Amino acid sequence: MNIIVITIIALCAIGVAAAIILYFVAQKFKVYEDPRIDEVEESLPAANCGGCGYPGCRAFAEALVKADDISNLNCPVGGAAVMSHVGALLGHEIKAADPTVAVVCCNGTCENRPKTNIYDGAASCTIAASLYSGDTGCQYGCLGLGECVDACNFDAMYMDEKTGLPVIIEDKCVSCGACVKACPNSIIELRKKGPKSRRIFVSCVNKDKGGIAKKACSVACIGCGKCVKECPFDAITLENNLAYIDYNKCKLCRKCVIVCPTNAIHELNFPPRKEKPTDASVAKPTAATVKPVAKPVAKSEADTAAKSEDKENGTSDNK
Repeated sequence: MNIIVITIIALCAIGVAAAIILYFVAQKFKVYEDPRIDEVEESLPAANCGGCGYPGCRAFAEALVKADDISNLNCPVGGAAVMSHVGALLGHEIKAADPTVAVVCCNGTCENRPKTNIYDGAASCTIAASLYSGDTGCQYGCLGLGECVDACNFDAMYMDEKTGLPVIIEDKCVSCGACVKACPNSIIELRKKGPKSRRIFVSCVNKDKGGIAKKACSVACIGCGKCVKECPFDAITLENNLAYIDYNKCKLCRKCVIVCPTNAIHELNFPPRKEKPTDASVAKPTAATVKPVAKPVAKSEADTAAKSEDKENGTSDNK
């Protein structure tokens, strides 16, 4: 009986001592967490898409709270409204960032870029890109297997069966960048939406020389440089036989679109251009179509002519 009592007392003493030791250890190595992190996390959309550059909304909230300046941090899903609310919680003034949208920089449809072989492997763009250059003559364009569509968590993309290219639903795109990361050929880019959703961009990523690029795709950029010379705002650069339009400098004048010989530059959501009158529609009237205008007769001459006519008529009546 005494042994049992002594055992119970010893175990209780050991438990109390262990608890005291654990308490002091916990206090020693306690990690303080700012309570504002929970508030900021609740304000975020909880999409956990990684568009902000962090693995999840919790990590992004921690970065926001710890940062001295959050002007370079942005939640593409929440947009300006969410970031303004977060700024108010943290005591920072947030400047509204220009909204962006994903853009497919490839126009290699089935008509523009005919297939040269048939791919019968795994339905993955990453695997196909690692195995060979693609089923057309262009090794840079869209592989058409829809890995970007699978990566989109917002149903903002689908594959067009007719063209074989991905289509972005602008109203659903939150600019998270998941499709950009998923594309092994880097044909998808995040660009500013622009005023009234109007955008101009080079819909090609082919870096081959003009003749080779043109042979592979009829609407490829051939690196002629006409758009560079035509742009009055220095918004277009030419590198590795490929033109690129800087959306921060572009003023949407559309002059580059007109001079592009292969229609590689796309303009979205613009009103139709006004057709210039042809030479036939503004042709000058010929001599046959011009009616002669009677020369006005002076009043005195008209009266004299009338009197002489009446005199002759009176003489003929007397006869």
